[in-house]
Order: sequence, then structure tokens, then C-alpha cells
Amino acid sequence: MATRPVESRPVDSRPGVDGGLQIEHDGIVYDLDPTCSFTIGREGDLAIDSNKYLHRRFLCLEVEAGVWWISNVGQHMSVSLSAGDGSFQARLGPGTRVPIVFSHTLLQFTAGPTSYDVLVSNPSATFQYRSTDRATAVGEDTVGNVRLTASQKLLLVALCEPLLRERDSGVSGIPTSAVAAQRLGWPVTTFNRKLDNVCDRLDRFGIQGLRGGVGNLASNRKARLVEHALLVQLVTVDDLDLLDVLLTGSTDQTGSTDHAGVPERIIAP
Repeated sequence: MATRPVESRPVDSRPGVDGGLQIEHDGIVYDLDPTCSFTIGREGDLAIDSNKYLHRRFLCLEVEAGVWWISNVGQHMSVSLSAGDGSFQARLGPGTRVPIVFSHTLLQFTAGPTSYDVLVSNPSATFQYRSTDRATAVGEDTVGNVRLTASQKLLLVALCEPLLRERDSGVSGIPTSAVAAQRLGWPVTTFNRKLDNVCDRLDRFGIQGLRGGVGNLASNRKARLVEHALLVQLVTVDDLDLLDVLLTGSTDQTGSTDHAGVPERIIAP
């Protein structure tokens, strides 16, 4: 894995920071100087992509009062943040900022049809949190109080598949409903109905950006769903086996529900 120092705009030095951050994207690690700011966008210290939907300057990381902060300096886009294990999640809108308190923070955002992720490592982080086991109900996956049926889990895996398989690249595309439905062997109408059900269920539990309507295109809602599913680990790389079962046809589709969150028989649409 390559390591690349960066030349950033100097800011006033602040006491209390033991060292710089590390930013990892597309297999390259950038070492940040605590006396300099660091920008991410279509241009900047990390010119992440030439995607016209991506702001020229989107995110800025810098030290203030001895603490590393990340600011959204864009005008329209939001970025989702989570602790390395998915136990904490936040969404950072334009003009807002948060301190970087975890040793590992995953940043994920979508611009047009493309999703990106960037890993931030803070070796001087001192924030401590306690992780608890996630309960799993028989026949359904449970994260907090949100329960997903086996078919809803399959839908999420199909949508997240490109990002799960290409996570190291940091850049992935979210499949269209037609492509994801074909991957599962479902009619598009069935896929869209189940997508509505998943979004409605998560919306009732306070997950923002999943409600359709004016100003929220279907593609934006789907991108937000994928971001949330990955950040809180509703789906993981291990779940790709569910799609492999569908592809090989080694499991019949008679509609039996799953145990411990993994379908024993893939539910037919």
C-alpha cells in the first residue's frame, strides 16, 4: 500500500494534537500534517474523481483547539460517517462539521451514479465506546429495533454488491433497480415494492433521506439506503454468499424463512 505525503494550506498550529491523521483511498494512504488543512473533492489535496456531480471542494479536515475536525464545505451533498465497526453513524450536511473522535472513521458519499468511501485513521484518538452484541431474531435480521426479512436482506445485498466487492477501490456504482432485480431473478415491480417496504421501515426508525417525493429522486433514495446499510453493517462481505447461492441455484426457492439471519431457503418473490 503506497503512502503519499501531501502539501496542504497552512493553518495556525494548535497545541494538544499528538500527530496527524491518515486518509486512505484507492489503496493510497495520505499522511496529514496537523498544521495544515486538507481538502477532498473534484479538486484539492485529494482529487478523488473528475465526476461532474462532485463538488470541487467538498470536505475539509483541519485542527482547531487541539482537535481534528471534518467540515462539509460543499453546497448540496452530504457525507455519512461511521465508526470503524459501524456502532456509530452520523450524516454531515453542507455547512456543518464534527470532531474526529474515533480511531477509524469511514466516510461515504454519493455523487450522481457513483459512490465513494474514504477511511480516516486518527492514531491520537482517545474516545472510548462500548460495543454490544446485536440481537438476531429467528427468521429476521435485527439491528437495534429494525427487523429485516430474508428477502429484504437479499435486496440490500444486491444493491450493495458492487461496493462490497470493490471496497478497496473506494469508487463504485450502485446498480439500477432493473439490474439488481435481474441479479435476484425478480420482476422489477417486485423489487421496487420490496425496496419501498425497506425504505419505509427504516424511515419509521428515523433514518433520513429514504422518503420519496419532490426533491428526492429515486436514485438518491437508493444511494442513501446503500450508505446506511454499509455504515451500520446491515450487510457485509460475508452476505455475498447469499447471491452466490442464487447464482448456482443450489438452494430451492420455496419460501422458508431463515435462522440466525441467513436464509436456509431463498425466499421467492
